[in-house]
Amino acid sequence: MSEAKKFTQEELDQITKLRDANALKISEFGQVELEVLLAEQRLDALEKAKNSLKANYIELQTTEQDLVRTLNEKYGAGQVDLSSGMFIPVK
Repeated sequence: MSEAKKFTQEELDQITKLRDANALKISEFGQVELEVLLAEQRLDALEKAKNSLKANYIELQTTEQDLVRTLNEKYGAGQVDLSSGMFIPVK
């Protein structure tokens, strides 16, 4: 069996420096992964909000079309002056 040998202080410093650098990189990789996860969660939340807004917008369009149809049936074709509340028929 070989005899145990002691590293020099310089060698120990190099080993320690490499070990610390590795630990730092592993920690940085973890931080990057966490940031990616948080960004993905934010993107998911934004996608859900966008889909909800789209659905609301489609509902508003349908409501608007229904109102226009109802008003056209009641008053005929024309325009609305919102400031006076008057209906102006098309000539």
